[in-house]
Formats: sequence, structure tokens, C-alpha cells
Amino acid sequence: MADGESDMEYSSDNDYEFEDYYNSDAEEQRKMDETLGQEVTKRREDCDIEQIDPKRTDPEYFVYECLNVEEVEKLMNEPVEKLSTQLQITPSLAKVLLHETRWNTAEVIERYRNNASNLLVSARIKAAPPVVAGPGLPSPSPSAVSPVTTSIVPSTSAGVSSITTSTASTISGPSFLLVPSASSAFVPTSATISISGGTTSSSASLSLHPGPSGNGTKVLQHHLAGSTSSNSTSSSISGSSSSSTFTTISNAPTTCYRTQLCPVCVTVQSTDKFHRLSCQHSFCRDCWAMHFEIQIGQGISTQIECMEQRCDVRVPEDLVLNLLNRPVLRDKYQQFAFADYVKSHPELRFCPGPNCQIIIRSQDISPKKATCKVCKTSFCFRCGTDYHAPTDCQIIRKWLTKCADDSETANYISAHTKDCPKCHICIEKNGGCNHMQCFNCKHDFCWMCLGDWKAHGSEYYECSRYKENPNIAHESVHAQAREALKKYLHYYERWENHSKSLQLEQQTLDRMKTRINEKVMKGLGTWIDWQHLFDAAALLAKCRYTLQYTYPYAYYMESRKELFEYQQAQLEAEIENLSWKVERAETTDRGELENQMDIAEKRRTTLLKDFFPNEV
Repeated sequence: MADGESDMEYSSDNDYEFEDYYNSDAEEQRKMDETLGQEVTKRREDCDIEQIDPKRTDPEYFVYECLNVEEVEKLMNEPVEKLSTQLQITPSLAKVLLHETRWNTAEVIERYRNNASNLLVSARIKAAPPVVAGPGLPSPSPSAVSPVTTSIVPSTSAGVSSITTSTASTISGPSFLLVPSASSAFVPTSATISISGGTTSSSASLSLHPGPSGNGTKVLQHHLAGSTSSNSTSSSISGSSSSSTFTTISNAPTTCYRTQLCPVCVTVQSTDKFHRLSCQHSFCRDCWAMHFEIQIGQGISTQIECMEQRCDVRVPEDLVLNLLNRPVLRDKYQQFAFADYVKSHPELRFCPGPNCQIIIRSQDISPKKATCKVCKTSFCFRCGTDYHAPTDCQIIRKWLTKCADDSETANYISAHTKDCPKCHICIEKNGGCNHMQCFNCKHDFCWMCLGDWKAHGSEYYECSRYKENPNIAHESVHAQAREALKKYLHYYERWENHSKSLQLEQQTLDRMKTRINEKVMKGLGTWIDWQHLFDAAALLAKCRYTLQYTYPYAYYMESRKELFEYQQAQLEAEIENLSWKVERAETTDRGELENQMDIAEKRRTTLLKDFFPNEV
């Protein structure tokens, strides 16, 4: 009994101890457990991020976003407002400077603060300073002479009028005006202003002369002879074809009538109807408006220049919009200008899809594949053409140019039919797979080289390699030319063949969809049950597309060629195996098909990791 009591006392003591542990320190222990759990979870998350980092595992990983027009306008207005505020310039001028420097705000600010004049000249906002004539230097061009205006100022005294002449003053800063077009061709003519009075008379003549080179540039020369009489009562302007008379009226109010001759339409108009750029070339607003309409009709917007010959000063957006009267022209100008701004922005690309308004943005300027979320068009983000991994943009441009030239020069036409190498019966290729089986003798052979399919082997797909003549350097020029053509046709034939295989496999996929739809309608499974077939067909197209673009890469390749050709051969062999299984997918074991898909994708990824140019 004593032992039992002692046992009970011992148990009771232990219970109190555990109770104290769980009660008194329960809150503290819970906090410790939470802290420890958070640290473990964080470590696991960090570990998971390292393991699934797509930049390391996927050579085609690319971060981009699809934007609409409103979002892009908002994006581009931010640096415009920032630049306008910091440099205290107009938004239209800020847009021109950003467009010229490919939207590099820091560069604009630095260059503007260091030498604003040079920046404005380089952006063609301001005219370059004229070269001072000196010994051995040509004199300034006559077209640089400022236009002369003639003012008739009636006096307050009865019957008195005077003629004054003035030259357009130089306007500092990036102001804007207009110029005669290069196509202006005027017949030399003259206009005479004569003033006669009671005892004295004076005359002034306005004459147009062709430029020294006879290129149609007109120089307005003002000749003033004699002195102006205070007693003159009338003045007349006479020309070769027309004349007009200005008669002063007694007690007329004091008014200044300033007129100017437009070098384009050769009409004398009031100076308030003229506009000039910073180059000081002045034209009437009707000629400016016609010039803008013609330029916009040709798709030109931000690059509209002064009408004067050999003057490339840019016309500002404000002036264009101010002089365009028709809303349709204003809308077209703004659309063209927006397109120019987007094309000059290094992070923006228009989707090349038909009638698609989406704009792709990415800070990674690399030859990666971008796919529009609206029209599903895929293209290379760097050059804007069809996606071409593993070939870089420069090489694919050279290859496509060569294909457009040399394939016609060689009169090369890809054959659609070939004879069976065993029974010599004519066979037409009706599928994408290059593993052919003669329907007559059941002989398996390669469509490309007509060799026995079994001889290709699993270790090396010899058909994809081009074996160069080691002694070609010692051959004649004609022999070298034939060898070069032979090499080109080797790669071109395979390039073209895989392109056609892609089209044929798309037809195979369409037929497969039709058959599966019939089975689903008959209750032989659901679309989910057959989804693996569509996944296999999509992967096959993806792998063959990559394989097609390995041939331009191999054609221009110089280093590491053996490794590349080995990986290319492995990829081609697995693609043909996958193509064979996809064409017979409904009777192929699902596990076997998925295993072949995994092998083909790994071959493709390995090749891209080793040879895809990812550098910017």
C-alpha cells in the first residue's frame, strides 16, 4: 500500500510538472514554434525559387507585356512630362528630343545642359549656324538671304505716304517657319514700285532671279533708288502680267500694311499669313498646308522638313496641327506620329499580326519569342520578324536574302515526288515525317537522302550533315563555285523540307481533330481523354520549327560545328520518331508517346541552351 501511495504521489508530481510546462510556457513555446516554422518555410521557398528559376531551365524564357494604344500613350507621356518640367521646354519639343535619342531621358538632359544648341541642331530643330565666308571659303548661298518685306505706311497728314523696307530679323531659339519647295520653278520676273510726287520721285523694284546654279531657287532682291518724297501722292506696283495701284486717302488712320512674297506660289500677301522655322525660311500658310497634306499622304509625320532645298530643319508638331484644317488629315498625322514614336522606343514593338493594335513591351531586348495575347502571333522581339531560334537576327537576315537570290539563280525547285530506292515506284510525300515506307515493297528509307532508314542508326543522324570536300581549296574557281552551290542547296533543301513538313503535319492534326470529334460524339471517350494527342502534335510542331532554323545557323557556322551537328542530328532523329508516332497516335501506346515527347523536348532544350544567342 505504501508502494502504491508512493507511486501515486510520483505520478501526481509528474502530472503537475507537465501541466506547468504546457500552461505556464505554452504561449512562449508557441511563439518559438511559429518563428522556427517561418524560417523553415522561407528557406524552403528560397530553395524552390532556385530550383525552378525559369531563366536557368528554359533558354526561351522571356518577360514581356501586351499593351493597348491608351496604355502606351500614358507610358510615353511620362518621360515627356518629366523632360518638359526639368528643362522648361514645351512638350512638343520634348517629344522630338526623346524621339531623336531613342527615348533616353538621361542622355537628353545631359546633352541639353552641356550644349543645348548642338542638341537642337543635331535633332534638326534648329538650323546649323552659317559658315562665315573668308579666303578660300564659298560665300553663303543666296537661298539663305532673309526675305524682304515692303511696308506702305500712310501718314496722318493729308495725301502723304512713304515706303519703308525691312529685312526679317533673326529669331533666337527653336522657333519655326517655312520654305520654298525643291520643285518650285519660277519664271524670272520683276515688280516695280514707283512713287511720284510734285517735285521729286523715287522708285523701288522687286525682282526674282534664279539661283547661281540654275536650280530654281529664287532670291528676292530689293533695289531702292532715289529718295522718298514727302509730297508723293500715289504709289503703284506693276508686274510683268498684272498690276495694282495703292492710293492714299486723305486723313486716313495710321495703319502699317506689311506684305511679303511667297517663294512657292509667287503671290504677295500680308505678313501675318506667313510662318517661318528657325532656319528663317518663310512661306504662306496655304503653301505650308499643301506641303503637309502631300507629306502625310506619303506616310511622313515626324520627319516633315522645311520646303527649302537643302534645308532639313524639322517642322514642329504644333505648326502642323495648327495649319491642318481637315480632321481626317489631323488624325492621320497623329497616327503616323504615334507609330514613329513607338518604332523609335527600344522597349516597344508593334504586333505584326494583321490589323492588330497591340504593342509588346519588354526591357529585355533579346531575340526571344513574344506572342500577342489577342491575335496569338509570335515573332522575334529584337528584329520583329518570324521567330528564328537558334539563329540570331543578323544571320537569318543574310540567309533569307540569299534564299531569295540564289534559289532562283540555281533554278532550284524542290521535288514533291521521288522514286523508291528499292522498287523505283514513284512516291508522293503526304506527311511531315521523313521516315518513308513504300506502299508497294514496304521498304523503309529516308526521304532526304533516300538511304536505308535502318542505316541511319540511333547514335548519329548522318543525313543532316554536309560533308565538305577537303581538297576544294586546290580546285579551280568553277569547281569552288559548284561546291559552294552544292553546300547551299544541301542546307536549303532541308530548310525547305521542314517548312513543308510543318504544313503537312498541320493537315494531319486537322484530320486527327475530325476523327476524335467523331469518337467523342459516339461516346468513345471525352476530349480530355484525347488531349495528350493534341499536346504531342503541338510539341512536334515546336520542335520541328526549331530544327528548321538550325540549318541557316549551320550554314554560316564556323566554330563548334561538330558539337552543333551532333546535337542537330540527335534532335532530328527524335523528331522523326515523334512524327511517326503522332501520325499513328490513335493506335500508339500513350505512355510510349509521352516518353518520346519528353525525349524530343529535352533534345531541343539542350541545343538551345548551348547555341541560342541570349546576349543583348
